[in-house]
Amino acid sequence: MPPLVDSDIFCKLGVMGLLEPSLALFGVGITECFRLPALPNMLRRGGIPKLYGSAACNALIPVAMSMHVAPAASLEWLAPLVGLPKIDPGEAQLFACAAENSLLIVTGDKKALIALASVDGFARALAGRIVTLEALLLALCDRLGQEVVRLAVQPLLSVRPGELTMKICFSPGNLNPREALESYFNALMADVQPLVLWEPRSAAAGGG
Repeated sequence: MPPLVDSDIFCKLGVMGLLEPSLALFGVGITECFRLPALPNMLRRGGIPKLYGSAACNALIPVAMSMHVAPAASLEWLAPLVGLPKIDPGEAQLFACAAENSLLIVTGDKKALIALASVDGFARALAGRIVTLEALLLALCDRLGQEVVRLAVQPLLSVRPGELTMKICFSPGNLNPREALESYFNALMADVQPLVLWEPRSAAAGGG
């Protein structure tokens, strides 16, 4: 099942070199996935190149261009999300599109998910289809090994010192990053109820 990938998590996974391995968990390649129309321009200018560096962002532009543009969601699904303070217009479009078309959505925005949980109809439409960064890293630890993922995460930590969760999980003194990730993921599942998140064991079972 090809997922819709939020722009922020696209950048995080791209900087870490974990975009393709993450999508492989769902049996899809980058050219099968969807993104917001603005992503290539966001990689060229503004806050994202300042955050991750121009070289890293320039390398991700052709990757973004190879993806499908997410189809516009209908007003029926989009209208309940418009104006919610924790959900920006891009996220609203992705949530609505995923719900309407029964697609996976890859997102790392906890505040937006908490806000989405209170909107009628979305918990049912997106049950098991919301893929978070913590879940992806857990699945990748199982598939690639914890040390491979630890090495991949380092460039992101150097350009985003505010990534507190990953700094804790993958700190040099933490010998079991998977255990720490699982703790954060379990807390996130509780915080976003009644939304049901995609779980890493889905990847272990070959499910997408």
